[in-house]
Amino acid sequence: MKIHEYQAKSIFRRFNVPVPKGEVCFSAKEAAEVASRLGAGPYVVKAQIHAGGRGKGGGIKLARSVGEVESIAGQMLEMTLRTPQTGPEGRRVRRVLVEEGLDIAREIYLAVVLDRSQGLPVVMASSEGGVDIEEVARSAPEKILRVPVHAGFGLQPFQARKLAYGLGLEAQADKATQLIGSLVRTYHETDASLAEINPLVVTRQGDLLALDAKVNFDDNALYRHPNIKELRDRDEEEPLEVEASSFGLNYIKLQGEVGCMVNGAGLAMATMDIIQLAGGAPANFLDVGGGATAEQVSNAFRILLSDPHVKAVLINIFGGIMRCDVVAQGVVEAAAQTGVKAPVVVRLEGTNVEEGRRILRSSGLNFTVADGMLDAARKVVALSKGNS
Repeated sequence: MKIHEYQAKSIFRRFNVPVPKGEVCFSAKEAAEVASRLGAGPYVVKAQIHAGGRGKGGGIKLARSVGEVESIAGQMLEMTLRTPQTGPEGRRVRRVLVEEGLDIAREIYLAVVLDRSQGLPVVMASSEGGVDIEEVARSAPEKILRVPVHAGFGLQPFQARKLAYGLGLEAQADKATQLIGSLVRTYHETDASLAEINPLVVTRQGDLLALDAKVNFDDNALYRHPNIKELRDRDEEEPLEVEASSFGLNYIKLQGEVGCMVNGAGLAMATMDIIQLAGGAPANFLDVGGGATAEQVSNAFRILLSDPHVKAVLINIFGGIMRCDVVAQGVVEAAAQTGVKAPVVVRLEGTNVEEGRRILRSSGLNFTVADGMLDAARKVVALSKGNS
């Protein structure tokens, strides 16, 4: 789960990670009031959306006066902000963050993220802050420092101090050590999957502050954090993904024309790959899981068909825990209810596969039954191109 920058900074404050003074606003008038409370300018007005690169799209602007804050906020609110991460459709801005301006001397990158190769959280830091860390990794990987956080002992003070010196923060070593420790504690105690500061700034007065903040959370741990779960902003999510999550389905919208319904994340990835190999492009990732009911399958099928870009559907199920006859029954019920017009290719293997195929054949609906994954991919891609 993702949250807004202002929400991430609120969590940072709770764990003693220093952030600039600022408040979220939902109107231009409110933005002016916040600026007045912050005192003398300059001020920064920042659009709040779940995407990076906001400055490149005009979503971060400097204001010298309270009146300028009000004017910028008025222009920014309700605008469609397009950044490299939003795609051409952009995101509607519904709130802005108004913060104090800072006299910045340096910008640094700092984050805690899970390193799957080590099976441990890792503190990543770089003296090259305020830019895409991916670009730094490509062009100057030696500038990225990594320190693993031991599962039993946590981050030790000497590790944080080593990072501080590696970043050239000798003069702020004590502050940096404390801040890095607080960021690691934030990551662990909120069950985050990412806690990132880009940039962490050093002011000309020698202070360290998180100028930007990004925190993502492990969905599977949200039951332990009801206060964090409440921060979810459904307006920032794809409507079909929100609907799918309400039925316990894993759905991610993509840009292709072949709708995919699969059980198991690994099979879903393989299905998307083989569709690409056959010359098509997947319209979604939809994993109904190993123990889905006929009702869940029916809802999955309906959600999948709600995407107007879907020209053909591939149902690829391996019946292990989930029986093929249950899947077939759910698909037939959904197809009958939705009056599906897009061609549907079905590949079933595993438990009760013959009964599943019998249900499909006797449904009276026009399903194409495939013999294996490659055959299924070729058939669905051909049908999607013929239905374009």
